[in-house]
Amino acid sequence: MGDVTGTNEPETRTIGRVPISVAGLGCNNFGRRIDEDRSRAVVSAALNAGVTTFDTAESYGDGRSEEFLGRALGARRDDAVIVTKFSYGVAERATVQGLARACAESLRRLGTDRIDVYLLHEPDEETPISEILEGMSRLVDEGKVREIGCSNFSVEQLDEAAAAAADLGLRGFITVQNEYSLLEREPQRGVIEACRRLGMSVMPYFPLASGILTGKYRRGQPAPEGSRLARPGMEEYLSDDRLEKAERLEEFARAHGRTLLELALSWLASRPMVSTVIAGATTPEQVRANVRIPGWPGDPGAGPLPNLVLYWWGFGITSRPCNVWSSSLAVFGPAHRAAVRLVQGRKGGNCS
Repeated sequence: MGDVTGTNEPETRTIGRVPISVAGLGCNNFGRRIDEDRSRAVVSAALNAGVTTFDTAESYGDGRSEEFLGRALGARRDDAVIVTKFSYGVAERATVQGLARACAESLRRLGTDRIDVYLLHEPDEETPISEILEGMSRLVDEGKVREIGCSNFSVEQLDEAAAAAADLGLRGFITVQNEYSLLEREPQRGVIEACRRLGMSVMPYFPLASGILTGKYRRGQPAPEGSRLARPGMEEYLSDDRLEKAERLEEFARAHGRTLLELALSWLASRPMVSTVIAGATTPEQVRANVRIPGWPGDPGAGPLPNLVLYWWGFGITSRPCNVWSSSLAVFGPAHRAAVRLVQGRKGGNCS
């Protein structure tokens, strides 16, 4: 799936026939948490860092996200891959007629003549999947969309969509965008295997668990003012259990000379079927931090942190057997041996 484009260039993969950067920029903050000037600065920083994948939606900022992104890209539109979504909490958006209107409105807001990857934002319980696929296929045939996909789909819904596309001779979904992170691993319970079977890729959203995997939130402390999880109603995301897991992961990352953010993004980028990792940002500094991780732009010679050690640290992230301990230690070096000592101390065991 992956292709390294050059020694100092970002890694690129593909969604169907669309080449994309593994490091993607989530634009859900545009028009909501940051204004147009700040959004433009974030987009410019992303392009300058080699990021080509920009993820937005008609619902973000009531359309302002698409508008801000389109104007920020300007003459550099051809340097970017635009992923946008339709039909989130909007009635009749996924019918053939509704789809045509939604696409036309997104194209107008984005100031472009095509959408590179167009996603159904959430399952539509009212519109048959066959009609949704017919409408999306028409948009591809008309040259308004290059590839199509879905978001927040279960295994059963992915299989239903694939069967409908095959039966009716329509274009099928080529990618699915679901929440996926070190703290939210629901896709590993079937969606990733379904994507492997159906020839689809996975586009994780909330890779940093709404900021928890940056280390900014701490047990017993209020959420930082202005942060996403400082809003009312977000208390469940800041449970002691989630924060305790994040603290343990941060301890593990430090043992490798890395940050928690680097661990979270590097791990996701190494997962099977993952095409791009969509990380949001509100400042240029956050953009640059998000792409400066092991195996990503700025550190092309480094590989992802080993799953084996994560497993023995107690996160159950892989099921690889103990007999690969010695070879893993030889490959990953002193920092990983230090982490192993921490793991063995925590687990009280010895795997050799």
